Amino acid sequence: MSTFQLRLVTPERTIVSEDVEEVLARGIEGEFGVLPHHMPMVTPLPIGELQYKKDGAWENIAVGGGFIQVLPDAVTVVADVAERSDEIDRERAEAARRAAETALSEATAGEAEAAAQAELQRALLRLRVAQRRQHEGHAPRHSLPPQG
Repeated sequence: MSTFQLRLVTPERTIVSEDVEEVLARGIEGEFGVLPHHMPMVTPLPIGELQYKKDGAWENIAVGGGFIQVLPDAVTVVADVAERSDEIDRERAEAARRAAETALSEATAGEAEAAAQAELQRALLRLRVAQRRQHEGHAPRHSLPPQG
């Protein structure tokens, strides 16, 4: 199968730099898939999950916002923060979820409420990606039809 280069970086480190078969992500206008020879595009990435297929197995990454650039032979993601599913500590993510829910229930309208909502969204994403680790290698919730 044909592949392309996926590179995902944060200000702190490189998360992924390898040849992959497919990438699934969520941009500001919805979910999209990338296969080799995709048309060029750039779009912001909200807080969400990025999935990629390598050697027939799916990997999952929690992405805390950023940008994705797609070229025919490469995808580059510059993320504010990102964690691979095997790096997420479920207990810490669950504690962050509880803390965010408490902060949200105590927040008044405005910036405090928006910040608490964003923290809750990040915690829930981390828990979802960590849970997918149990099912690693299986097809993601959406997959592109086979090429050919």
